[in-house]
Amino acid sequence: MGIETLALVLVAILFGCLALGLWVGFALIAVGLAAMLMASTAPVELVFATKVWGALNIWDLTALPMFIWMGEILFRSRLSSDMFSGLAPLTGRLPGRLLHANIFGCALFAAVSGSSAATTATVGRMSVPELTRRGYDDRMIIGTLAGSGTFGFLIPPSIILIVYGAATEQSIARLFLAGIGPGLMLAALFSGYTMLWALLHRDRMPAPEPATSLADKLRAVVLLGPTILLIVAVIGSIYAGLASPTEAAVVGVLGALILSGLGGSLDWESTWGALRGATITTCMISFILAGAAFLTVAMGYTGIPRALAAWIGEQGYSANMLLAALVVFFILLGMFLDGISIVVLTTSVILPMVLAAGIDPIWFGIFLVLVVEMSQITPPVGFNLFVLQSITGRGIFQIARHAFPFFLLLVAATAILTLFPEIALWIPQTMLAR
Repeated sequence: MGIETLALVLVAILFGCLALGLWVGFALIAVGLAAMLMASTAPVELVFATKVWGALNIWDLTALPMFIWMGEILFRSRLSSDMFSGLAPLTGRLPGRLLHANIFGCALFAAVSGSSAATTATVGRMSVPELTRRGYDDRMIIGTLAGSGTFGFLIPPSIILIVYGAATEQSIARLFLAGIGPGLMLAALFSGYTMLWALLHRDRMPAPEPATSLADKLRAVVLLGPTILLIVAVIGSIYAGLASPTEAAVVGVLGALILSGLGGSLDWESTWGALRGATITTCMISFILAGAAFLTVAMGYTGIPRALAAWIGEQGYSANMLLAALVVFFILLGMFLDGISIVVLTTSVILPMVLAAGIDPIWFGIFLVLVVEMSQITPPVGFNLFVLQSITGRGIFQIARHAFPFFLLLVAATAILTLFPEIALWIPQTMLAR
């Protein structure tokens, strides 16, 4: 069987398994098994056992369940509601007013959760009823929340950056630091668009609220204090070289438990719920990683990645042309797969081409996450759209229309990052210099 025919057969098996509702991990294992049976005489069971154990027996992956657990604790505590209450008085003077609470609230919660879906759900449950009650435009309520919810993928501690780092053997600490600049840039783009929209559509904005007193602003700062302290403890310890990502994750969990206990929202029910939720999510991601590791080695036996890389090289694409083609490819893939599945499924094939084009793998990790963020708000399989559907009761495609301007802003952010790679690389380079 020729390589082209084999590749088509494997793609058909993959999408057939997904269409049947098979879990992504099982689907990846099925494709890897088919690839090895059709293209290799190697002992499948030995390759499977060795590769799966090697993929999961990585110390850096220890940070994964800890950061997920930290996010689950905060999701169930008063800290998240205090964060929103603290932001509201500080955004009242900006054009767009409380709409910015969605953007900044998602940015802050992303910095302590690492999950896009958790960020969208947590901020959305607080902000949607409040903003609707105050008369804000539904399109902007949903749009700002859908777009800003994707910060959970980019702003460290990002679960998907841990997955990418483990899959590509890149420094997770460098990836975390590389996500800070683009995350701030994206928040600035979203906030700037919201201000521009509010200035152009004054008739759709509610009446101005009474001026916020200095005492209210001081109370707001106090409410934000615990969240900011936790962010500084986690990210600051990595940047200062005091802790590895795994050690910082433990600091984050301890900090979340202490702050939840001091806030009076820590009880046995919430603690058990947080631990159970973290365990389920970690097992799901680990299973996908195991399936992807087996598929990666199976693809090596088929020779498809080498043939594809050679074909791309023969086309003479420049680095920018290759990146443009990958943007289109990942957007199409994101219509059918979730972000983590996209990363683990494509990395083994894409990364050799990226390295051959002279692209920095740390920078490419941030580029990849930005593009994958778009998949969170593209139908029919956009996780943030599903979360917002459960919160608002609106249809998937209606929510996607409201989120479309922020999709375009993500495209613009990707272009800016391509033109100015230092936005992602400057902070990691300063860390290495230290």
